[in-house]
Amino acid sequence: METKPTEISSSKMFGGYNKRYKHFSPTLGCSMTFHIYFPPSPSPSHKFPVLYWLSGLTCTDENFIIKSGAQRAASSEGVVLIAPDTSPRGLNVEGEADSWDFGVGAGFYLNATQEKWKNWRMYDYIVKELPTLLSECFPQLDTSRASISGHSMGGHGALTIYLKNLDKYKSVSAFSPIVNPTNCAWGQKAFTNYLGGNKAEWEEYDATCLISKFHDVPATILIDQGEDDKFLHDQLLPHKFEEACRIANVPLLLRLQPGYDHSYNFIATFIDDHIRHHAQALNLSRI
Repeated sequence: METKPTEISSSKMFGGYNKRYKHFSPTLGCSMTFHIYFPPSPSPSHKFPVLYWLSGLTCTDENFIIKSGAQRAASSEGVVLIAPDTSPRGLNVEGEADSWDFGVGAGFYLNATQEKWKNWRMYDYIVKELPTLLSECFPQLDTSRASISGHSMGGHGALTIYLKNLDKYKSVSAFSPIVNPTNCAWGQKAFTNYLGGNKAEWEEYDATCLISKFHDVPATILIDQGEDDKFLHDQLLPHKFEEACRIANVPLLLRLQPGYDHSYNFIATFIDDHIRHHAQALNLSRI
């Protein structure tokens, strides 16, 4: 199996390039795709910091690259965007595609402990395999300077991965994140199937629970949440996370945006702020 990435598409944008790659993932046991947006380089020897973007339920590695418009700010700020997929694909596990909020497209960025879903190890893929692959195969990337962001399920992934790996990421941000999955239907369904019935294990992937343990946060956490998001009050629960950050004295900027929903229209509106937030933490901001 070819573990090194093969380029499968390329398109120029804002002076840089969106490039899509395919590789075999030993962590997940299947072929995976991911996108990289490379900004224009000031010199052949220049090394870029990276911003990982974790997408939400039903998404692939393409949604963010096609819909967000993040490349404009990434180009001007000199930040590489890394957009991985949201779950293993092509394993043909029974029931993997029966519902939109579990299985294919719904990896929840955790390491499953239940035998049936043993390949669902998106946590290790994002935190370990992918950064190693990038550093080995793309010399223009400085993976030691990394930040992480995401939307909805991907916002949950970004926050939990960041909090448990504060030495690996300079900053975190999220749009409409699932911040308290142990207390919402999406999280309970995923965690029951992937992790089993031990709720102590669930809390290891719940940002609201983790913030009390991992609160030496080097940069303000930025969250944008649309006030007209239909998932706000029963699935996303940002005020639970806000309260946990207040108790733990963790710097949080939670921006409730009037009239905005859960879609990529919302993300595209505010993505430049997030790119600049991360560029500043990566010591690149030109502002």
